[in-house]
Amino acid sequence: MKGIILAGGAGSRLYPLTLVASKQLQPVYDKPMVYYPLTTLIEGGVRELCLISTPRDLPRFRQLLGDGGRFGVSIEYREQPRPEGIAQAFLIAESFIGADNVTLILGDNIFYGGDVFHRAFAEFKDGATIFGYHVHDPER
Repeated sequence: MKGIILAGGAGSRLYPLTLVASKQLQPVYDKPMVYYPLTTLIEGGVRELCLISTPRDLPRFRQLLGDGGRFGVSIEYREQPRPEGIAQAFLIAESFIGADNVTLILGDNIFYGGDVFHRAFAEFKDGATIFGYHVHDPER
């Protein structure tokens, strides 16, 4: 299975921090936010990754993550010129995906607790699985 981390978007809700660096590069506790979805994929056994971000932020992600070798993975980078939705990531990464199974995670996704994700990766055969979480104010 291959993995896509979609780390684009304008980050307008964190303005003015995002004038300096993207939301996914901002620290959460003791590491950049993007480390959390990266870790989720690695713990799920994904070793081939494609990170998609804006032209402005791609050099920063490359500087932070490199080729992925120090994490035991390989990382390719692709540019998303304008944020046009999650589905666009599959078009941008089409040649990376090829005929393989793929999972996509957003660069600001932080999952906590349980083994739901590990089981989902291990038990995946075909089709699609979407993870969601009930919140009281989804419009935010």
